[in-house]
Amino acid sequence: MNLTALLPTTTRGVALRPNILFGRLQREVETLFDDFTRSVGPNGQALIGLVPSMDVLETDKNIEITAELPGLERSDLEIAIDDGLLTIRGEKKAETESKDKNYHLTERAYGVFYRAIPLPQGVDESAIQATMTKGLLRITISKPAHPEPKKIEVKDAA
Repeated sequence: MNLTALLPTTTRGVALRPNILFGRLQREVETLFDDFTRSVGPNGQALIGLVPSMDVLETDKNIEITAELPGLERSDLEIAIDDGLLTIRGEKKAETESKDKNYHLTERAYGVFYRAIPLPQGVDESAIQATMTKGLLRITISKPAHPEPKKIEVKDAA
């Protein structure tokens, strides 16, 4: 049997090509797997809802990182830098459960999250500043200074 006989046809009776027919399905499956792999931690634990959304932007003098961390306090976070890798680690703890409550829906996620951001070489690690206000973590990193080009005078040999 001919494959085109099994494919849907247009109003003019022309068979649709398989790549047109299945291209969207393939993209959706790839997106599903990408989302799944981003939502699983190193121990196989689910991270859905725990990975903070971040913005990383660059100005003339700084690299600025903003992360959304609703429901977390400063004491729930650990920020470190090692060998040019900035890590943000935190834990969102579950509220104390009461035995007399019957949950009908639970969408909030709890547990440990971890994000790592590679930084450019030459960053002054002692100048990194982090502040947190209303669930927004802001990290400011001074960019390394690029030395000005230096002219070298050519002298006559002695």
